[in-house]
Amino acid sequence: MLILQTVDELKGWVQEAKRAGHTIGLVPTMGFLHEGHLSLVEKAKAENDKVVMSIFVNPAQFGPNEDFDRYPRNLERDQQLAKGAGTDVIFAPGVEEMYPRESQIKISAGAQAEVLCGAKRPGHFDGVLKVVTKLFHLAEADLAYFGQKDAQQLAIIESLVADFNFPMAIRRGETVREEDGLAKSSRNVYLSSAERNEAPHLKKALEMGRALVLQGQDPIEPMTQYLSEHTSGKVDYIELLDYPTLTAVIQNDAILALAVQFEKARLIDNIIFQPKGELDHA
Repeated sequence: MLILQTVDELKGWVQEAKRAGHTIGLVPTMGFLHEGHLSLVEKAKAENDKVVMSIFVNPAQFGPNEDFDRYPRNLERDQQLAKGAGTDVIFAPGVEEMYPRESQIKISAGAQAEVLCGAKRPGHFDGVLKVVTKLFHLAEADLAYFGQKDAQQLAIIESLVADFNFPMAIRRGETVREEDGLAKSSRNVYLSSAERNEAPHLKKALEMGRALVLQGQDPIEPMTQYLSEHTSGKVDYIELLDYPTLTAVIQNDAILALAVQFEKARLIDNIIFQPKGELDHA
């Protein structure tokens, strides 16, 4: 496995891989890897000749007073896990390498970023699109892999690729969970032991909400009450939307998503499903 840290190194490797006729799968990450990331590598390995994983904590997607400085980092551990999963190349640039000058061109995520996490994190998804656009071009990926836990991010990136005719496709990876149902996340390390015991109730609330939707009921208030009773966290949002458009009127698939703020960790989770019949959710 190669460890590349500069744009020129990555571009040189990509040129050689393309000359050899190899397809490239890209797994963008911010590091501190867990089984969710590794499952994406395994999927990429099965569908491509070569797998590139990027490890870059992207400052462009962090707002003021967010956790950029304390975001967990352990490159040596990440290298071992990535190698074990079959990664061919890790691209781990520094901030100055990725952003050598102030960007003159801005990318706006649009209406899909105005709900769910985007409503409380203005500019976050603009920063996500900035870094993935650079990574897609640098890696010249045939396929790129993103997990459904970050479902809003996934939907917005799918729109980017479709709207601007990127010569590639996005592959979705299912949310990987702990045995008790908690979605794997690098930020889970921020939870206290008591909060960690409470955290599986996020998935239980989603399952309860899905059952209510399928019965034709609005799940928001019952889910909010359930989380208030079973966790010490503060409910940031619970929303039921069409997926992947993230609009209010559900046409086909629906996403039931939530965010809960604990003392040092903001956890998100969701389930994507197809409601029975037609729903008109406002």
